[in-house]
Amino acid sequence: MEAEELAALAVSALDDLKAVNTVTVDVRELTDVTDYLVIASGTSNRHVKSLADNVTVEAKKAGMRPLGVEGEDAGEWVLVDYGDVVVHVMLPATRDFYDLERLWASPDRAP
Repeated sequence: MEAEELAALAVSALDDLKAVNTVTVDVRELTDVTDYLVIASGTSNRHVKSLADNVTVEAKKAGMRPLGVEGEDAGEWVLVDYGDVVVHVMLPATRDFYDLERLWASPDRAP
């Protein structure tokens, strides 16, 4: 599965459970580590965990298994790493604090 397809699958899985403010950031020009970041918010710790879990379930149906999953215990920020696609599901306060969208903005898009 291509990275772009996997990112779209992750967005769809997040949308299925009503993720808030889902954004896909193309970082291919900025790093060799990954191609896409998918960033979304959940409304509670339980919602964050459920969103991340749904991404892994739907990706598994498509034959993709994550390289790793971090943060499931606390549920403030769950990271699901597929190599070419990294999914970040966070509580809104955590997302605002780390501001990954701005951090990974390309220089020509930065404010």
